[in-house]
Amino acid sequence: MARRRGWGGAPPESDDDAARRIVDTAVELIGSTEGEVTIADVAESLGVIRQTVYRYFPSADALFRAAAIASVGAFLDRLTEYVRGIEDPAKAVVEAVMFALGDVPRTPHLAIMLSGAHSHTEGIASDEAMAFGMTMIRRFDVDWEHHGYDEQALRELVEHQLRTMQSFFISPGNPPRSEQDLRRYLQRWLGPVVVPVEPA
Repeated sequence: MARRRGWGGAPPESDDDAARRIVDTAVELIGSTEGEVTIADVAESLGVIRQTVYRYFPSADALFRAAAIASVGAFLDRLTEYVRGIEDPAKAVVEAVMFALGDVPRTPHLAIMLSGAHSHTEGIASDEAMAFGMTMIRRFDVDWEHHGYDEQALRELVEHQLRTMQSFFISPGNPPRSEQDLRRYLQRWLGPVVVPVEPA
């Protein structure tokens, strides 16, 4: 079982355990360094050789996609806790944007996707970004259907929410607003657009 040697003296119990530990290590390294993380960095941190990592992930892209998914899941869990109990749509959206603007920079995959720091200028409205936004908004304790939001209305609200966040990631202001001032701004200009939707 050569693939289970190393691992800092604590070999994994199964292939699933090995893959999970590789992803967890990649997530930790991505979150703790400002530089680019490589397969070699992940292998060194685990006490294994690069070929061991490649046995579980055939490419760096495959590993970092898995790490990105894990990072997004952790972000959504934190968001869910942050907006728990907020049933008013406008308040929930404002607080979610507040949370995202503070937390996303610690989640590199999301920071790249939402800031526009990539080669695809349509990224903020990409399928990936919209899927993330829809998952995010459905974590709220808001009865969207009760407030008249069907699937299309929710998607439009998510797009508006994503574009708002992107604008602050790209240009936070000079100087950036304080947390109190930012919340006041969002409550004044973002909150009022999140109103019950009348049937067409």
